[in-house]
Amino acid sequence: MPDLSVVVYGRNVQGHLPDALQELAVAGPAVEVVLAAVGASAQEAAARHPYVTVVPLPDGTPDGAARAAGAARATGRWLQFAHSKDGVPGLAARAVAERAAALDDSVDVLLTDHVRSTWRHARMPSPDGRFLAKPGRRDVPLADCPDLLKVTPLLGTRVVRADFWRAYKDGLTPDEGQPAADDELFTAYALLLTAGRVATHDQVALEERQSRAESLPPVTADDRFALLGTYERLLRLAAERDVGAGPRAVLYAAMVSASLRIIARDRLPEPAAREFFRRASRAALVFRPPGHRRPGGLEGVRRRLLEEDAYAKYRAFQAVNQRRRKARSAVTAGRKALGRKVRDVRYQQDLRRPVDPGLAVFSAYWDRGVACNPAAIASKLAELAPHIHPVWVVTAGNAPLLPPGTDHVVPGSRRYWRVLATAKYLVNNANFPNAVVKRPDAVHVQTHHGTPLKRMGLDQLDYPAAAKGLNFHELLARVDRWDYSVSANSHSTQMWQRAYQSRYVELDYGYPRNDVYYTATAADVRAARERLGIAPGKRALLYAPTHRDYEATWTPRLDLAALADRLGEDTVLLVRGHYFYGGAASPLTSLRRAGRVIDVSAYDPVEELALAADALITDYSSIMFDYANLDRPIVIYADDWETYAKTRGVYFDLLADPPGQVARTQEELTHLFTSDAWRDETAAKARAAFRRRFCEFDDGRAAERVVRRVFLGESEESLPPVTPVDERTPAPTPEEAAR
Repeated sequence: MPDLSVVVYGRNVQGHLPDALQELAVAGPAVEVVLAAVGASAQEAAARHPYVTVVPLPDGTPDGAARAAGAARATGRWLQFAHSKDGVPGLAARAVAERAAALDDSVDVLLTDHVRSTWRHARMPSPDGRFLAKPGRRDVPLADCPDLLKVTPLLGTRVVRADFWRAYKDGLTPDEGQPAADDELFTAYALLLTAGRVATHDQVALEERQSRAESLPPVTADDRFALLGTYERLLRLAAERDVGAGPRAVLYAAMVSASLRIIARDRLPEPAAREFFRRASRAALVFRPPGHRRPGGLEGVRRRLLEEDAYAKYRAFQAVNQRRRKARSAVTAGRKALGRKVRDVRYQQDLRRPVDPGLAVFSAYWDRGVACNPAAIASKLAELAPHIHPVWVVTAGNAPLLPPGTDHVVPGSRRYWRVLATAKYLVNNANFPNAVVKRPDAVHVQTHHGTPLKRMGLDQLDYPAAAKGLNFHELLARVDRWDYSVSANSHSTQMWQRAYQSRYVELDYGYPRNDVYYTATAADVRAARERLGIAPGKRALLYAPTHRDYEATWTPRLDLAALADRLGEDTVLLVRGHYFYGGAASPLTSLRRAGRVIDVSAYDPVEELALAADALITDYSSIMFDYANLDRPIVIYADDWETYAKTRGVYFDLLADPPGQVARTQEELTHLFTSDAWRDETAAKARAAFRRRFCEFDDGRAAERVVRRVFLGESEESLPPVTPVDERTPAPTPEEAAR
């Protein structure tokens, strides 16, 4: 029997679960790891960890039920529960197991310390150390050390004896229908109230990862009433268990403090606020311990007004304090107001105009032109909802390159601000400027422009070379405008939730720009090759390297002249990237003239390049995820993977899960193409696994789903279902198209 079972439970929130399981890999034989895995993604995350006992649970399983299922499978003498979003360091779990092993059966709960991580700060220490240190190495009844109730009420810091846990669950369970968060709060306190003796371990045993509030469901008045009810139930439990005056006083203070925070900070509707104040006042009187004394100062005034149920006086008292705070910031606000430009005044005037339900604004790649997912959505919009007029935001320099008849505005122009202020729909694959105001009845659609291998958004905090001074507060303000986020696969959905924490709706519909990989015909493939000048019978290899954040200027990764020479006259290299080897003396000049190397860096759309190519050579570019839809060979040239992964940050090990063959040197890359290994059985198996994982929602109807759901308001159930990967037919290969 292991000394400790760590029960990890829940779904794979924001993709944190693989990291949590990896941390526990070093825990040792004294620690059993049980994963109560909710949903397929959580179950897949455990596949590479054979030491984990997996309890598969269906999507939608509540946290409480998941914990119970995990505990039922656990065999350890002690249990620690950890939500899948949180982390339990393996060495810390080993230390907890050693501490628990030394305790006898009179001890029911072992209290531990924790750290807290947010999108902005990592591993911040808790304030619990001073409370945990009080008993020392002694185990005590709660009445002898009531301050243990002041330890942050996290279930993950309550390590419980397994037999005690089972007896607790059999004899005492929260009310049915209790919200999950309150269930955990109730349990965290109730375990201490019902324990015979409690021991402490003043070392960190849990990393609590707090999601950004704006990414969670809005807190309702019912949630707040339920929280108050939880504290009332706990105080009744404390009285029934006769835990003593000290614990009851600590718990009472926690209830009153929580009530005052809600009254002061939550913007409850006025009737709900009055009712909450009334109920909190009643609870403050009913459960007030004998001899209890209010604190002095402003806090004492607040508590007196609460006990008197003096709602009007409390609001007046609150208003006076708010006016004082506002007065201190008036000078700063005045200075900002003086700095407003005429443009801002006009924009504010336009924001008072009615929203135009027939107007949609599109932008792609920071206003470069008609491209990517926004272009595919706009095209389908013209087919399914022609009553909605599209306007593109395009820089003055790119405006002449627009397709004829494209209605557009130039950033900063008078009409630019007017359409941004009055459009019902705003669609972008990047972000609109900070100054854009999100109107309540406008709809913002974030389409993104790739599946993330490299770290994005908030996950760049630890990678300054990638962030390059990014203002994360401004980023989150832009993200908070999103109503919808389009995703091509579950991996992207989880990473967006983690990197862009806000309250948008995920559209797991596929990338609209990838529809063409299933709708293109043999004629389309032939036409693309003809436009690029690829002669019939030639093998076309698309080479598309990505940008290196750690390089000041672009460094060629390949000697393209040597590669073209080794591959022979029957191979054409389509090179999409930065300019390389310019000038008349370049050894590539003759190869360009012969049509063996074609610079397609400025060629749009990139989807045509993919259709024309027999295979893709890339390093870490997101083009690999899109190209995989075609089910054609992909070769990864990863000469600097370790440097890239360390400086840019990545979400998974590409070399362990590649879409095909991998080369680390130019000689290896050349051998793959001269030996035919680039398209052998090993490459095909890797590509098939990659497609199942990353082409999950792309089936040729993504744009239709987005238009029907967002612009036409159709229900989720009425949309075309996603065709499974194995049942799709990609566009013909160049070889098939030539027949």
